Amino acid sequence: MPPRKATKRPASAPAKSQREPKQIRKKQELVVKPDLRQSATGGVILVFGQGDVGQLGLGEEVVEKTRPATVPGYQDVVSIAAGGMHNVCLRQTGGVLTFGCNDEGALGRDTSRDGSETEPDCVDLPGKAIQVTAGDSHSAALLEDGRVFAWGSFRDSHGTMGLTLNGNERFPIEMLPNIKIVKIASGADHLVLLDKNGHIYTCGCGEQGQLGRVAARAASRNTRHGMGPLLTPGLVEFKVTKKLEFDDIWAGTYCTFAKEYQKGDIYVFGLNNYYQIGLKDPVTHFHPQISKTFSGKTWRHISSGQHHTIALDDSGQVFVMGRKEYGRLGLGSNCVDAKELTLVPSLSSFKCIDIAAGSAQSFAVTELGDLYSWGMGSSGQLGTGEEEDVEIPTLVKGKQLEGKTVIRVAGGGQHTLALATIHPVKEKTAG
Repeated sequence: MPPRKATKRPASAPAKSQREPKQIRKKQELVVKPDLRQSATGGVILVFGQGDVGQLGLGEEVVEKTRPATVPGYQDVVSIAAGGMHNVCLRQTGGVLTFGCNDEGALGRDTSRDGSETEPDCVDLPGKAIQVTAGDSHSAALLEDGRVFAWGSFRDSHGTMGLTLNGNERFPIEMLPNIKIVKIASGADHLVLLDKNGHIYTCGCGEQGQLGRVAARAASRNTRHGMGPLLTPGLVEFKVTKKLEFDDIWAGTYCTFAKEYQKGDIYVFGLNNYYQIGLKDPVTHFHPQISKTFSGKTWRHISSGQHHTIALDDSGQVFVMGRKEYGRLGLGSNCVDAKELTLVPSLSSFKCIDIAAGSAQSFAVTELGDLYSWGMGSSGQLGTGEEEDVEIPTLVKGKQLEGKTVIRVAGGGQHTLALATIHPVKEKTAG
């Protein structure tokens, strides 16, 4: 039978059946564009804290700085990430710099030359990067075309897991081919990937529930499935009647946060033994739940250390929750563990533009370019010039900060990175 000849329908009366698929396609093609926290202008890297494995980037001789020191040679850095004992920095060109411990390949480059891990150098990537992340022993970069490359290794309670089923990856390897990713986040030993349609993938260690898709009984490498399901990026399923889509992600040391794009709800999973993800039961949560303490505000950034979380809302206010020890909450000497997000009073008169959690320390950057720190200071990682703990936010000072405006901060294990722009020198007018 010959095909039926299509009749031309007047433009003023499109068929209902023709309109509906367009609406459906539009829904499917939601394009997520999260804030990647990149600076619009290039800046310099400031470092302080422990540098015993080169994580200060100042060469083999410098093993500690208790006040901020500038890493020489680079004034075009637009984003920073601090790992457990290494760092990853993004340049305006899209190039990626790494420095610090390379025992398990976290630098993603050849460091066979003595001392080469203690100074920043370039990672060879097949494209321009737009975001970088760092965990305890792994690093990752998101390229402008949506590809993700990672290198190094994940670890669990049994030791090194490898990054893939092939083991440690000392040079960049593509993580989730054929899926366009728009943001990545690294915990200590897990990687979170958000795709352009609002779906979330995870891989790495799942022992603390941080993958959000592996039940407690399957979270160890010792199950019959082994490490395959852990190291292969898998989709996080949200068991609700309607399909959820997300427009932002953040990773804590042992946990994950995801922002649902329609209502703005924050879903969480992972370690909650000190209420650091804001759920009522102080146990490990292996599957996503809404953390209601985040409700009612729009969150610009969330950062989480081993046992505490710090969050920045869209008005520039700083909130904390979790464990109080070492002063990491910044709520003073008489505070108790915070079971829900609590405003940091001493910062409430400032508008902040960035926050970060180290393992047991916290940081905030004000819109005027001042850096505040608090929490554990045993390795000089607060930048105060001392190695004492600090219980309320304290202004970080130092000669290397003069003439600079801090715009970003990143907390590592026992060291800290800051990104700062340099004030232009005003020329004297001829008299």
